[in-house]
Amino acid sequence: MTRIEQAIRQSLGEIIPEELGVDLVSAGTVTEIEEQEGRVRLAVHPGYPCASRLPALRREIEERVSPLLEGRELVLDLSVRIKPHRAQHDMPAMMQAANVIAVASGKGGVGKSTTAVNLALALHAEGAKVGLLDADIFGPSQPIMLGLPKGTRPETRDGNAFVPVMAHGIQTMSMGYLVTEQTPVVWRGPKASGALTQMMQQTLWHDLDYLIVDLPPGTGDIQLTLAQKIPVAGAVVVTTPQDIALLDAVKGVEMFRKVDIGVLGIVENMAVHICSNCGHEEHVFGQGGAERMGRDYDTPVLGSLPLSLRIREQADGGTPTVAADPDSAEARLYLDTARRMAARLSLTREGRRAFPKVVMQH
Repeated sequence: MTRIEQAIRQSLGEIIPEELGVDLVSAGTVTEIEEQEGRVRLAVHPGYPCASRLPALRREIEERVSPLLEGRELVLDLSVRIKPHRAQHDMPAMMQAANVIAVASGKGGVGKSTTAVNLALALHAEGAKVGLLDADIFGPSQPIMLGLPKGTRPETRDGNAFVPVMAHGIQTMSMGYLVTEQTPVVWRGPKASGALTQMMQQTLWHDLDYLIVDLPPGTGDIQLTLAQKIPVAGAVVVTTPQDIALLDAVKGVEMFRKVDIGVLGIVENMAVHICSNCGHEEHVFGQGGAERMGRDYDTPVLGSLPLSLRIREQADGGTPTVAADPDSAEARLYLDTARRMAARLSLTREGRRAFPKVVMQH
């Protein structure tokens, strides 16, 4: 390594993107530093979608590196290369998803599905190819949140394969496409998990960087079985600051650890209520609970989202916040949260995670 190459590496080691939490060199994003006649080639490839951050990152790299080149030209290749993290599984259809991320909650009513769809749309906005699997088979809400007309059905191929339904630029599949609103799903655990497994095996996902899986709320046998069957690379647990919700969220973290699935972080929903009339902020459900939980379980808080009338209205209206108002403060919070989630996954070991074995104790 030449003196200039060493100086560049040292300088890049001082650049720490906020969502990454470590420097570019330690994160493995610097793939080439080569001094050539009259120029220096530099390749930096973040392993997570961050299209909105690339211009500022390019400027920072150029400002730091250019003074070190002693008159040479800088040829900078800065582009995203999303790393695949696949669990071992026997679902050929899921091989089209490089990274499967489960979004879970210990209890219902904490905004899990709203969070899941906005995270999926945020990853798409940052340049990733994204799918959304509505695995909440008892109360599939994603078709409504995505604004799809009643009676929407996926196209079928060869009589037994489903083509994902496109909505707001992402590929989607939901039990809500296969049952009517007037037909409640009353299956017991084995039949419910079997139906979801069949839906996963028969969906023709196409070349996804990320598949976001909206799991049913709770931490019982059904959720545990689904977490095992889906080839999950990492999980996100959604909670509110309320003590009872945090207790259930802890169970969610423990559930994923039991099946050897890394928890990428916690999303604290309804963290603060902002009055739409006067702007007054009030912590309706308490304050700081997710941070304490994160410290206790060595799990970062990926983002804190407000209790917002607009978020609810936009989801109910079929255009979630990230798609409805991408420049709003709420949308920026979802974008920040999604980047942190994907960045944290990019820091885990690339490749295949062994399929977990779980012994149920009674």
